[in-house]
Amino acid sequence: MLEAKISKKIYDKNGAEAGSIELPSKVFAAKWRSDLVHQVVQSMRSNKRAGTADTKDRGEVRGGGRKPWKQKGTGQARHGSSRSPIWVGGGVTHGPLAEKNYKRKISKNMRAQALFSVLSKKLKDGEILFVDTLAMPSIKTKDAVKVTQNLAKVSNWKTTPTGKKARVLTAIWGRDEKTEKSFRNIPALEIVFLKNLNPFDVLNHKYLVIENPVESVKFLESRG
Repeated sequence: MLEAKISKKIYDKNGAEAGSIELPSKVFAAKWRSDLVHQVVQSMRSNKRAGTADTKDRGEVRGGGRKPWKQKGTGQARHGSSRSPIWVGGGVTHGPLAEKNYKRKISKNMRAQALFSVLSKKLKDGEILFVDTLAMPSIKTKDAVKVTQNLAKVSNWKTTPTGKKARVLTAIWGRDEKTEKSFRNIPALEIVFLKNLNPFDVLNHKYLVIENPVESVKFLESRG
């Protein structure tokens, strides 16, 4: 049985149609699996944690070697050290330690299936745009803004190049210094390489632009 295909338009930098592409259903028509997506995203967030938070217990805090006052006869509660956790400046009880490891293992298959699930939902919601190329002849943010405006018109996306939060994730096919530097100063956009596309970044942005869709889709399909 042949795998069903989904046809989508490809646009150029001026917002004009530049062709179409057949999308594999396993990548762009996958079932929404909230449990898997949640597990993968939470694991990725955990792996980003530096684990540098560290506290000292009563044995590590400086001072407190001398008994604050004698055991009896003062009318005060008995204390053996001013570095006790109940004292101001004392040690911390059950505080975070830098030696804690937050790393979680994510298999390649889990990561790929979670990405396919997210991409499928984005496509269904009309939040993915395919562009033949975003290559810029020179480093000019002004020209990149114009490209963004052209693509926003054909997609009807509610976003502007001057937005404070990056709402558009732009997956470029390969390294291109002129393209990267032209688009990086636009607050509404964030540039990533297609090979590094992951469910966490896709979910963290409202829209997704995929450059060089023919090669990009082939690469995404090979991951699963």
